Amino acid sequence: MEQNEVRVWDPFVRIFHWSLVLSFTLAYLSGEELEALHNNAGYAVLGLVLLRVAWGFVGSQHARFRDFIYPRTVIKGFLQDTFRQRARRYLGHNPAGGAMIIVMLLSLVITTLTGIAYYGMEDSAGPLAMLAGSPEWSKEMLEELHEFFANLMVLLVFIHIIGVIVEGRLHHENLVRSMLNGRKRA
Repeated sequence: MEQNEVRVWDPFVRIFHWSLVLSFTLAYLSGEELEALHNNAGYAVLGLVLLRVAWGFVGSQHARFRDFIYPRTVIKGFLQDTFRQRARRYLGHNPAGGAMIIVMLLSLVITTLTGIAYYGMEDSAGPLAMLAGSPEWSKEMLEELHEFFANLMVLLVFIHIIGVIVEGRLHHENLVRSMLNGRKRA
């Protein structure tokens, strides 16, 4: 570690991040064509999200929710300052990044739970197999909700990537590298 760098992202956060990228990508791209891969990747996403939520309470300083959940007024002010190219630099997640994490985690929970429920209804399988025999309209509704939130997640990922690029350029730092090695400029 260089002298002017500090450790920000612990190994759990970094492994979680890249494992989630891989698991969600596999689940999204496999869809109905590769059902076993789709389902297993979806379960992996849910497991990762549950672990991340727990880590948000007991993890390292910058992994904890209390470090990056801000009131709406602070998030709004940060976004305004970002558009003016004068946003304050944060060592951990900035207010917009923190809000994005919460929205992404919620979207992933809804995506996976609707997928598990649909799997139970449609294939009489999985932990919600007891939902088999549900009315057709409820299966269709769950399938639509599942697809909506999966597609919303893709949109959120693109917004997240744009935010990383903007923040990196604004503060002259490689945020992708910091999510690989855990370190940022002090």
